[in-house]
Amino acid sequence: MNKTLRFLAVPTLALGALALSGSPAMAADQSYQSTLGQINGSSASGTITVDVTGNQAHAVLKVSGLAATFMDAPYPHVQHIHGGAQGVCPAPSADKDGDQVISTTEGAPGYGGIVTTLSTSGDTSPAAGLDLKVAGQGASYTVDRTFELNAETKAALEAGTAVVVVHGLDPATLSAAGQAAKSDLVPELPLAATSPALCGTLAAGQMKMPAGGADTGVSQETGTDTGALALGGGMALAALAGGAYVVRRRSAGSAA
Repeated sequence: MNKTLRFLAVPTLALGALALSGSPAMAADQSYQSTLGQINGSSASGTITVDVTGNQAHAVLKVSGLAATFMDAPYPHVQHIHGGAQGVCPAPSADKDGDQVISTTEGAPGYGGIVTTLSTSGDTSPAAGLDLKVAGQGASYTVDRTFELNAETKAALEAGTAVVVVHGLDPATLSAAGQAAKSDLVPELPLAATSPALCGTLAAGQMKMPAGGADTGVSQETGTDTGALALGGGMALAALAGGAYVVRRRSAGSAA
């Protein structure tokens, strides 16, 4: 493999094509929760609570068992609150192209576009959806954020259609067709990099378990994936033609 290492600047607008945006809005005080279930054989698990006070939301997302590393670097997982659709996680039938992977856009009719990015710091707008420098890192991590609630997120929470989706799969766990496929959001990346790994609908005042088993593609088993395609801590994902992936660390102190 060519050892020359290089960066790929991931366009945040690609995932923003699915996103919804809005201005801050007031919301009644309420708590929303979900237990996240697996998609695409991720072997992961997670929980999230979103406590709303006025126009402020405090979200705590805890995940484990996600794709962990690539070339000894933590895998950056992006995660969002989606809304404006059916408020459900996709079933296996959502895989329309037959590659045995439910891509982000294939799942969108169920969970909708991004209404809030659950970044580890900074921007929580839909436009920050693929900002890897504020993504969750590695197999297990916690996102603990307070942010201003926008109108679309408020509406989705109150309607029961807000869905949390965590993205990023280990490509080695996918079918041959899935491993060969490019991302539906950023064609320079492999399909695994942006496809959903965990999903759960936010319910008011109680834990809403995702419908599990073969009928939905969502289950509650736990485990750990390793050998994932990723970069973390000020690095970026990259992909080369033919499925060869190369990465490069930035110099100390530089941004992703």
